[in-house]
Amino acid sequence: MTQYFQIHPDNPQKRLIDRAVEIIHKGGVVAYPTDSGYALGCHLGDKKAIEKIKWLRSLDDKHNFTLVCSDLSEIGTYAKVDNAVFRLLKAHTPGAYTFILHATTEVPRLLLHPKRRSIGVRVPDHEISRALLERLGEPLMSVTLIPVGEALPMTDPEEIRDRFGAHLDLVIDGGACQLEPTSVIDLRDMPPVIVREGRGDISPFQE
Repeated sequence: MTQYFQIHPDNPQKRLIDRAVEIIHKGGVVAYPTDSGYALGCHLGDKKAIEKIKWLRSLDDKHNFTLVCSDLSEIGTYAKVDNAVFRLLKAHTPGAYTFILHATTEVPRLLLHPKRRSIGVRVPDHEISRALLERLGEPLMSVTLIPVGEALPMTDPEEIRDRFGAHLDLVIDGGACQLEPTSVIDLRDMPPVIVREGRGDISPFQE
């Protein structure tokens, strides 16, 4: 049975955050709010949970999964970051961006693009996301909750429960989110390549 937690978007209740992290550690798939729509997340090493997310989103092996991190120090563990890239990341995190980077060997193989060995990384600007990640102590494997055949992320937690509740272990109700998805910026080579324009301002990455 899906659990449904109402968590305050500005002052997340520690008790509920702790319970959410327990569900993630036990292999649960959770829907949680970010600064650009709701996302699906699970423990980054849990193959069964990752396969469920791929099924829910109808994703193939070429999809770039995202590691949602609490800060820049976590990004450095899972992605190769030189000085130029670090400066860009520092200037634009937290925020509504997903950055595509070369992955390190710390990233589980099932999360990698089969040919490029790349990974998406993100530091969201949202108190519930931040509280979850700090308590978890490691990144969440995550994808934006965009239903199959639709272009925009879901923003209403009650609708998420109604449509996907049978397949989720937890829905975190943090109120309505922004409608736009993240801007996706490929930083594997310079200059940056804008893969998708979304909520994050893309002008700093244009020549």
